[in-house]
Amino acid sequence: AKSGESINHLTITTNVDVSPSAIRAAVLIQRWYRQYVARTEMRRRYTWNIFQSIEYSGEQAQIKLYNFLGYLMDNFTPSSSERNLISHIFRENDICRDAEWERYFCYKNIEVPEVYSGPHLTFPLTLEQAIGLLDAFRNKKQQLHSRYVLQLLLETWRLLRMLPNINRISTCHSKEVTICGDLHGQLEDLLLIFYKNGMPSLEKPYVFNGDFVDRGKDSIEILLILFSFLLIYPSDVYLNRGNHEDHIINLRYGFTKEVLTKYRVHGKRILKLLQKIFSWLPLATVIDQKVLVLHGGISDTTDLAVLAKLDRHSVRELKGGPTKWFIPSKLELQMIYINLKGSSLTVVCHQILDLLWSDPMTQNGCKPNEVRGGGCYWGPDITEDFLNRHNMQLIIRSHECKQEGYEFCHNRRVLTLFSASNYYDVGSNRGAYVKMGPDLEPYVIQYQASSMTRELTAKQSIGRTERSALKVLREQLFAHKSDLICAFRGFDTENAGLVSLSDWACAVESVMHLNLPWRMLRCQLVTCKGSDGMIDYNAWFHELAIKGPNTDQTLLETLYRHRSTLETIFRIVDTDNSGFISMEDFRQTWKLLSVYLKMEITDEAISDLAVTIDSNQDGSIDIDEFMEAFRLTDKKSRLERGRSMFMGTATDLTKLDEDPNV
Repeated sequence: AKSGESINHLTITTNVDVSPSAIRAAVLIQRWYRQYVARTEMRRRYTWNIFQSIEYSGEQAQIKLYNFLGYLMDNFTPSSSERNLISHIFRENDICRDAEWERYFCYKNIEVPEVYSGPHLTFPLTLEQAIGLLDAFRNKKQQLHSRYVLQLLLETWRLLRMLPNINRISTCHSKEVTICGDLHGQLEDLLLIFYKNGMPSLEKPYVFNGDFVDRGKDSIEILLILFSFLLIYPSDVYLNRGNHEDHIINLRYGFTKEVLTKYRVHGKRILKLLQKIFSWLPLATVIDQKVLVLHGGISDTTDLAVLAKLDRHSVRELKGGPTKWFIPSKLELQMIYINLKGSSLTVVCHQILDLLWSDPMTQNGCKPNEVRGGGCYWGPDITEDFLNRHNMQLIIRSHECKQEGYEFCHNRRVLTLFSASNYYDVGSNRGAYVKMGPDLEPYVIQYQASSMTRELTAKQSIGRTERSALKVLREQLFAHKSDLICAFRGFDTENAGLVSLSDWACAVESVMHLNLPWRMLRCQLVTCKGSDGMIDYNAWFHELAIKGPNTDQTLLETLYRHRSTLETIFRIVDTDNSGFISMEDFRQTWKLLSVYLKMEITDEAISDLAVTIDSNQDGSIDIDEFMEAFRLTDKKSRLERGRSMFMGTATDLTKLDEDPNV
């Protein structure tokens, strides 16, 4: 109030009923609400644990594939009968000179037809062309013609070869840097970031921290957009390599299939050029000499001086292995680690693996990352020592999905940043990016790309995500059917086909090792009960079935459990990327896989399976039809299918609109 003014105070008195019955009602409502919140939080946590556990189990299966490839190299000499099947996996074509590669990737003989209505590119690129490309992808008008794709990739390859292993940038000119985490082929997230934050420019530099591809359906579009801005603003756009910028990983998680589906004629050349580009991507970015941005993490041996000097693209030959066989850059990282661990693993390869695959942990120390199968876990003491040695103050990394899109750890000296929202399913997580000014304080912006997500209530969002997670979990349980039945019979001393809830939970955890609240999940997973609340485990498995040919059940279960590894091998064997393999290659692949898995799979069973799959009797097998033939179906609930990424299979791109001119 102004000086001299008086203030009148008004006191309002109301009569409130505080009778004992009203108090009891309020306490009861409060108790119900707290129980509801606790149950909701528990559902959210176990749903997250299901998704994350199964995602990491897929990565472990990928490591087994690397082991399998190493097994082939160690046990099959060039004179072996299987050489024709497997030699191309290790054949090194990169011994060609750069000039020869330029001729191989030449785009000039590819004509753009007059009916093509998509973006046209001329080089050097302009900002207007990049915006036009972005708008075309946003509006789903038409994909970029393969001539322009190859030309853009070739220009990107030439530029990347001139960049250092570790980019160094400053905030003194732009006053602000934007850092983005994993995008995983989710174009909607990238478009939302540009909408909220603005597109890359001289005044708005960006750092993109790896894992641009796989799992999402628009990986190639994301790469083309990022590479376009890189060419226009080479001093303001920085791309770090992630663990998914790797050809073998791409075979499993969908990027290879996406490119071959969208670019059927020139897809093979596009993929080969992308392999070379991935091997030339810088490994890290340093901001103002104080903030380190890298994809995975560090270890107790990480040394930036060593990383800055190594030849990042040229780790070719596997020392200690057969001298006539070389490892192309597409296999160099994980394969060298797996096959040489404990023997002749070089310090350089070890450091690159730690950079791309590692995760932080709460305990002090450094230990192998057994969950992922590569890299390490490092503790807060390792972070403190590393930052002190390099005179830095913060590590920004990605590589792990976080529910809020970001997470601080190690006394806020490590920041995990993940930019792919709705990663596991719609509503499962937010995405985030970071803006950083000269004060080097990270300012986090969160978002959720899907309009559907914004329309869902919290209860609806959790329910949708929970249903998707349970669907994926059912698939995993069926894949371990034989082991689970054996575990149940250990508790079923009377051989009645019944076990108690407690025994059921113990048996499932002893096989699955997922550390989930199985008692709580029983209502969602098991609907068949025997007398006195006992669980009929035989009837439980009858609720699940494999949609496929009538063949040996043990073989079916083996196929389902290892189907992602098998599909990846099939796609490696499919040298011409036709989507078909011969009957003989099919038999040899199964034979080699059975030896590696140390499982008894007879030639007769494999042949019967091959003949059954080859429905038109043309002597070849359609890989996609083969994998789809063994898709798991849920007889009981017919829940929506979980995203294929959690089993490590490619996104279904078979229904994309195809343009024969592209």
